[in-house]
Amino acid sequence: MESRPTRRYRTLGRSTRMFRSFLLEQTRPEVFYGDLARDTIEMLSRHEPLHDRSVIDVGAGPVQFAEEFSRAGARYAGLDLDVHTLGRTPVAAGVVARGERLPLADASVDIAMSSNVMEHVPRPGVVGRELLRVVRPGGLVFISYTAWSSPWGGHETSPWHLLGGEYAARRYERTVGRPPKNRFGETMFPTRVADGLRWARSQPDAWLIEAAPRYHPDWATFVVDLPGVRELTTWNLMMVLRRR
Repeated sequence: MESRPTRRYRTLGRSTRMFRSFLLEQTRPEVFYGDLARDTIEMLSRHEPLHDRSVIDVGAGPVQFAEEFSRAGARYAGLDLDVHTLGRTPVAAGVVARGERLPLADASVDIAMSSNVMEHVPRPGVVGRELLRVVRPGGLVFISYTAWSSPWGGHETSPWHLLGGEYAARRYERTVGRPPKNRFGETMFPTRVADGLRWARSQPDAWLIEAAPRYHPDWATFVVDLPGVRELTTWNLMMVLRRR
């Protein structure tokens, strides 16, 4: 079962603003991640009010996520393997944990999210199942990730990743003089849009209520339904599931 929010939010103007913000990721990351956090809150709020809701962020985003979710009235906690990613703000909790084995009870949170993490784990479906496990019935799971075949699929090694992840990593090291932060086969994996949609639609205890290219205007949502084409054009797949 799928449904679409009736309020129009993903406009062309919003897509343009997000693209301009994305261009500042390396030079002014606080601008991009602040905009991304507020955008994520806006998307989630179309499905569920955030005030006084418990939110866990698996693969915790930058400090701007904790600040913006707390400002929205949510009880936010970040979970990440890297202790240095956590505890940088007094407004939210931080827990060192693996996404494949969350230290939380079943049905214990209102919203579980994973933003731009699935391309960095070898078994994204396992992480997805953990998100569903810890969310209460009626709660939300928000997942977004960069598709490997998209222009930014190789992250800092793009666009050479389209010729192969290992080749792109070697070329980056030759050009820049150091290995890439995201190593193909170790901390970055070839995620596909089709695999994410297939996983989401096959979960017996949840239904997919929204699936769209995260940064595209709403009239471009149809690209996620085009086999092959969607791997290149979706760029970043965003999915919202509601727990049964």
